[in-house]
Amino acid sequence: MAFKVPKITTPQEVAARLNSGEKLYILDVREPEEWTDGHVAGAIHIPLGLLSERMPELDLSQELIVICRSGNRSGLACELLSEKGFNVVNMAGGLNNWTDKLV
Repeated sequence: MAFKVPKITTPQEVAARLNSGEKLYILDVREPEEWTDGHVAGAIHIPLGLLSERMPELDLSQELIVICRSGNRSGLACELLSEKGFNVVNMAGGLNNWTDKLV
């Protein structure tokens, strides 16, 4: 049975929330070279391959928006995090569909 991410958002919704001043808890699971090329300001960077060992760094009490390049790796991260009790939201389409600024 395929895992279904319970919550999904779009890059446009995330950008609009950030631009309205909302403080979001964002996890970027891309590789270090992808992160260096540009990322969402304020995001936490933990590559997918390191997520299991670095999971204790994340706040279990907050909604966590998970992002990657296309939405596939973030979907896998959401599955893993959801199984551990995190309240996760996958940003479908990933940074490929991001039109706002990156740092």
